[in-house]
Amino acid sequence: MSEVRDLKETIRPNALKALSVLAKFLGIHDEYKQLIRDYGLKWSGRSAEDLIIDRMTKVENPDEVFEWIKQVKNARPDLSEFVELMAVTGLRLVEAVESYNLIIKLSKEARLNEYYNSDNGILEHFKFKQIFFRRSKKTFISFVGDDLIHRISTRKLLTSPVAVQNLVRKKGLKVRFADIRETHATFMTRYLKDNEIDFLHGRVTSNVFMRNYFNPSLIRNLKIRVFQAIAEIQKKTRHFSEP
Repeated sequence: MSEVRDLKETIRPNALKALSVLAKFLGIHDEYKQLIRDYGLKWSGRSAEDLIIDRMTKVENPDEVFEWIKQVKNARPDLSEFVELMAVTGLRLVEAVESYNLIIKLSKEARLNEYYNSDNGILEHFKFKQIFFRRSKKTFISFVGDDLIHRISTRKLLTSPVAVQNLVRKKGLKVRFADIRETHATFMTRYLKDNEIDFLHGRVTSNVFMRNYFNPSLIRNLKIRVFQAIAEIQKKTRHFSEP
């Protein structure tokens, strides 16, 4: 239970609930409840207000994360395009690995147009619901430039999100992939409205997406502002060896 105690407060309640189900299945639920009391564990996580405060204070300066991305590019050139993809899209680590690998696979099969809409500069994740639509986490589209898509298509597949994290750790760097998403959201407030950021980060329902967001006029308007932001992000994360 010491391992459960040391989990992040946002994760611990889910672990406790899962272990409770397992304890009931094994017929040791009374012993399990006693362990929880012995370790002073609580079922409830942190309040929504605490989580908002954490999010607001965790990354005081987005340039810290942009600098970390440059360090990763320097230490792990094989991850250069991957971290750039995360920086410009704000995708979660798992989603970014899936997207990165899908670009490579479809490009090799001459089917990239099934995923990447080059006219609008959009990765259309919604066409692959089995990959990008999870029970509580979804992502619909991401704006990405042709140049980055081309560079990714020449790379090798990534094996897993854990493997990506380990590649960074092996170079003595902190793992800050979750911070990229938060930084992306914060940075995008310079160019987008809150509901537009929620849309790009997948924080809308499928019905709302199709009814209110996926229409040509909105996409064109959004594209201009998103690519202005992407240009600035790429400038901030460009390593000196890159063109």
